[in-house]
Amino acid sequence: MATAALGALALAAVPATAQEQAAPAAQTDAQPEIGTFGFDLSGMDKSVQPGDDFYAYANGTWAKNTEIPADKSNYGMFTALADLSQTRTREILDVAKGDPNSMIGRAYASYLDSAAIEAKGLAPIEPWLNKIRAVDKAGLAKLLAEADRSGVQHFFGGYVGQDDKNPEVYIYTMFQGGIGMPDRDFYLKENERNAKLQAAYLTHLENVLTLAGEQDAAARAKAIYDFEKQVATVHWDKNDSSDATKVYNKMTIAELAAAAPGFDWQAFIRGIGVNEDSLLVSQPSAFTGEAKLLAAAPIGVIRDMLIVRSLDGFSDVLPDAVAEEAFSFYGTALSGTPQMQERWKRAVDFTTGNMGEAVGKDYVAKYFPPETKAAMDVLVKNVLAALDTRITNLTWMQPETKVKAKKKLANFTTKIGYPDRWKDYSKLEIKADDLFGNALRSNQFAHDDNISRLGGPIRRWEWGMTPMTVNAYANFGMNEIVFPAAILQPPFFDPHADDAINYGGIGAVIGHEVSHHFDDQGAKYDETGKLADWWTPADVAAFEAAGKALIAQYDAYEVLPGEKLDGTFTLGENIGDLAGLTIAYDAYKKSLGGKEAPVLGGLTGDQRFFLGWAQVWRRNYREQNLSQRITTDPHSPSIQRTWVSRNLDPWYKAYQIKQGQKLYLAPKDRVRIW
Repeated sequence: MATAALGALALAAVPATAQEQAAPAAQTDAQPEIGTFGFDLSGMDKSVQPGDDFYAYANGTWAKNTEIPADKSNYGMFTALADLSQTRTREILDVAKGDPNSMIGRAYASYLDSAAIEAKGLAPIEPWLNKIRAVDKAGLAKLLAEADRSGVQHFFGGYVGQDDKNPEVYIYTMFQGGIGMPDRDFYLKENERNAKLQAAYLTHLENVLTLAGEQDAAARAKAIYDFEKQVATVHWDKNDSSDATKVYNKMTIAELAAAAPGFDWQAFIRGIGVNEDSLLVSQPSAFTGEAKLLAAAPIGVIRDMLIVRSLDGFSDVLPDAVAEEAFSFYGTALSGTPQMQERWKRAVDFTTGNMGEAVGKDYVAKYFPPETKAAMDVLVKNVLAALDTRITNLTWMQPETKVKAKKKLANFTTKIGYPDRWKDYSKLEIKADDLFGNALRSNQFAHDDNISRLGGPIRRWEWGMTPMTVNAYANFGMNEIVFPAAILQPPFFDPHADDAINYGGIGAVIGHEVSHHFDDQGAKYDETGKLADWWTPADVAAFEAAGKALIAQYDAYEVLPGEKLDGTFTLGENIGDLAGLTIAYDAYKKSLGGKEAPVLGGLTGDQRFFLGWAQVWRRNYREQNLSQRITTDPHSPSIQRTWVSRNLDPWYKAYQIKQGQKLYLAPKDRVRIW
């Protein structure tokens, strides 16, 4: 990765600290990694008018010429960087593999030893499968607690996190489960695509039972499917499950037992290591329904479900026949991916998935220079300053609410690149010749570490992503925004690229994550991370009106024939895109210090800014993957994410967008929130 000093980013948007002032811009002749100024001009399709399809204009030739690799369900800028991260991590792990004292080396080696894995067959998991085969209703709660600790999904899940209404305290939160397909809609919505998925899933259930050595697999698979469909009917839908207010339901164990009789909640909760009495139950009516179904279901159906979940959950560390069967449904049928990743890639993912920060320490030392972190820090400050100004100038927010909003903004924590404190894996046992055991012990280690939070101080040093992750996130309870090292690369960020490209790329990503704290859910949390009412009724009404307009805009997008976006489900992410791009544009303009941006490649600064935004969303999807995302992903697909620019007045001016063009919105119809 190219390295650079702060000089490639203008610092005018916020006052520099004394330390920043003491570090003058470095003068280098380094070139950006992409094109002459950070944008790939060859990927454009200038036969398309920007006002008709801005995505195609900016990315059309790239889209036409880019094939999705056989081991991918989609391919774009995120996946290209993920591939780079995977390759770099492989180099680190190949070295570590030769060191018997290296935990990550032993984990990696154990995954690569396919001959040993095939020779062992299902022997490593048979003791657990035999426990399942022997369980009765009386022992079910205890067995499910063991499944929970071992990483086997079952009828409900849980984790220890901050109490939304008391964020200085940890609490155990439970959520609905019990289905093998990703969402209730796959069972309950009747259409041709779902019918095919249901048939494929039924075949998958039969094949897994057969692999486990079970008899009469077809009939038993049908019984599992019928039970799961019943469970799907009591599940909350994705919109209710995404509502922070609706899912905050504090109960004691006794209250849960009264609300959801038929299951030994005390034995389960204590069995997973939770010794406190207060819980958060995300979807209470689903727990009531599931407990009733569990009580009524034949024990054989429950056993068979757990056998399937166990083999699916550990499929990647078992013989190829099991791994390939799991992939045939979850990879190919659901997402359209033709083939599995090569073993070395899966070995990298296994190691980073279980010991991510142990790998991350070496990764950032080799691939994340301090100059990039420093330059990113300046960009973040500029974007935060732009949002502060936006809040000042809002016409719909009441003065008293503005004071609180600014206080929340000032209280943000920003994490860039990697943790200041690395996770300690010293209690995790990893053996070079025991892949299944490594996976099981890693799951147990992660579970125990999570449960150990209870009663302790809030771990503000923890990260929810590894440095190798190409992504970013906002954490409402921590009031923080987090940007792992791997996303801080071209096309998102290049210290040698034109500022307009950087602000349109990573600047808008920063704005996106910042604005999540003020979206339809994030706005429910105050400056301390507490779920609280801090808006006036007038603020709420104005915000909801703007949200409804954005919902309607995205509801109208037909992504595939007969399959439209759900504007309500994607609202938070769409607000993030709209606000992020708006804020980043302000920050970019302020960074110019009142001067006109130069014309580069025949493009004005504003044109380059919006192209920088469009470039990061280059992505081709397989049809199955795109359809699945419409149901399960709160983010809109890349084309529609790019189109959010149609709500910004500067976009119209930059490209001379005219009435009658497909993306044109009359000024009164442009959604303006932040």
